[in-house]
Amino acid sequence: MRLQPPDTVPERIGFLLLPRFAMVAVFSAIEPLRIANRIGGRALFEWALISRDGEPVVASNGMTLAATCGLAEAPITPSLAVCASFEPEHGIDDELTAWLRERAVAGCVLGGMDTGCYALAAAGLLDDQTVTLHWECLPEFRTRFPRVDAVESIYEITAEGFSCAGGSAAIDMSLDLIRRRHGEPLADRVREQLVHDQGRQPASRQRGSPGQGVDPLLNRAIALMEAHLEAPLSIQALAGELGLGWRGLERLFERYLACPPQRFYVERRLAHAHRLLLETRHPVTQIALACGFASASSFTRAFRRHHGLTPSQLRRRHRPG
Repeated sequence: MRLQPPDTVPERIGFLLLPRFAMVAVFSAIEPLRIANRIGGRALFEWALISRDGEPVVASNGMTLAATCGLAEAPITPSLAVCASFEPEHGIDDELTAWLRERAVAGCVLGGMDTGCYALAAAGLLDDQTVTLHWECLPEFRTRFPRVDAVESIYEITAEGFSCAGGSAAIDMSLDLIRRRHGEPLADRVREQLVHDQGRQPASRQRGSPGQGVDPLLNRAIALMEAHLEAPLSIQALAGELGLGWRGLERLFERYLACPPQRFYVERRLAHAHRLLLETRHPVTQIALACGFASASSFTRAFRRHHGLTPSQLRRRHRPG
């Protein structure tokens, strides 16, 4: 998935499977390559599935996928995709980050799928680069790694590396690779076999917002809210950014979402907090601040009103013991 083609065909790609990786992303990346081999009548691509110890890895859906080899035996491939999903920092340690740095020094182009960029960033390999990862983790990732330019796009491919948001975005990234290496006609035939729509552009947003396509001004308002979860804008300031008065902003949200902007904004922040509580190990106080609450107590009250239980109760329910 590197930008420049390697010297040999078939092109070899490694997939490093971290615990609870997203199986849908891995299969979505590999299937277009398999189909390209079949249609092309020869092996255009090869892939290796790598785990820490060479043993099978349990994915986020509970299914187990066999690995080709472990870290110690893994061949140095032209490209290597780090595959993760929930709790992306759980499987990251000094051994793994050192191994990734060794791959980079050896000339392997590294990338992340879904939340795989967490491991690359922890290894110090993404500073001053533009990457993408699953939209749920973007606010947390930006806070954790401020020197990385993390954007909400479908996929990113640069001379330094590659990344995709996971899910079906991996299909788009693999189709892009097939197109660049072997031409538009082959990529189109693969896409037809996958019954996949015309490939999205890399810069396409990963998701639509509530009301998207209904009113551009509403879309801008929601985008501003999502960009200011940690330090929320006042409704007056938000309206000013849009060239509206606060009453105009109220009418906009009531018309399309039947909800005042204040409540919508708080619900967005609480939804982000819900994800952080389940997918990270940060203390409740840190999560409260990351979601724009002045204290853990005010956060807990708002969270209980909205979700029906406290942050600590939520964690205990989903993480017994």
